[in-house]
Amino acid sequence: MRKYLCVMSLLATAAAFCVQAAETIYVGGAGGSNEQLFKERIIPAFEAKTGARVVYVPGNSTDILAKLQAQKGKQEMSVALIDDGPMYQAVGQGLCAKVEESGSIKELYPNARMIGDKSVGIGFIATGLAYNKDAFAKNGWKAPTSWLDLTDPKYKQKVVIPPITNGYGLLTLVMMSRLNGGGEDKMDPGFDVMAKKVAPNVLAWEPSPGKMAQMLQTGEAALVVWGNGRVQAVVDQGAPVEFVYPKEGAVALMVAGCVVEGAPQAKLGQQFLQHVVSAESQALLASTVGFGPVNKTAKLAPEIVKKVVFGPDKVNALISPNYDVINAKRAEWTNRWNRAVER
Repeated sequence: MRKYLCVMSLLATAAAFCVQAAETIYVGGAGGSNEQLFKERIIPAFEAKTGARVVYVPGNSTDILAKLQAQKGKQEMSVALIDDGPMYQAVGQGLCAKVEESGSIKELYPNARMIGDKSVGIGFIATGLAYNKDAFAKNGWKAPTSWLDLTDPKYKQKVVIPPITNGYGLLTLVMMSRLNGGGEDKMDPGFDVMAKKVAPNVLAWEPSPGKMAQMLQTGEAALVVWGNGRVQAVVDQGAPVEFVYPKEGAVALMVAGCVVEGAPQAKLGQQFLQHVVSAESQALLASTVGFGPVNKTAKLAPEIVKKVVFGPDKVNALISPNYDVINAKRAEWTNRWNRAVER
């Protein structure tokens, strides 16, 4: 129901006039370039279409999840846009409402539809390898092709990987397990390889994207595990850096969206989520922050296609982690990682 604000005219004591007050929704999402894009392009288009007002609340995924947990039953946010790992936690804790099967939601790739239909991907990111081409040429090394290149002793003190508390470190552990006889439900092989073969090559377990970019640019980090969007930002600055889709497959890391359960503006929240995954918004997310479109109908310029996960072939080739197992074991694995891997 729309609300109206009535204001008494100062000029005519008996006259009053009513103006329509815009409904306001609060959306939580990442800061930086994401926040800028939403505030400058994506939100204004939605406000013009609906007459609503959108307030963007920046924060990292764990901070936004913590707000949803703290406000359960009295939510202030209507939509959350966070990484897929924390999103699975949010869904499991009953913090997300069912996604309405309407509008642009019907145009999504199947693997952008997350388990339970209470959240959807809003952008594909490929987790793989990146390398400094000058550092490799200087050492006479061929370009990396496999996740198992991280275990090659010739890269001693030349590898940089984010820690397990960052999605990229966690997914490196998962891949080391999968490629050595294990998997999410059998992680001993992964820890064994990480501790004995990967860790000796690691110069730093770097959590800061800015520091990681700097180390990759200078060649201090010759080989890293990172997302294609992050790597592309370094390439765009003119650094001799290249992203590699490993032959075993890159791992899907999605940014996901959900309408908050008990949201004060649930209907507008559903409309906003549909707006974010529309072909038009997806093209903006691809060209500006490097998200691969989750909408099958999105159209991209040829130069953007080369930079992001685009089209059914690349989308279907992504490896999807089992977050049901991962989230149940996350705390246990983090403690074990701190004891055995990152020492």
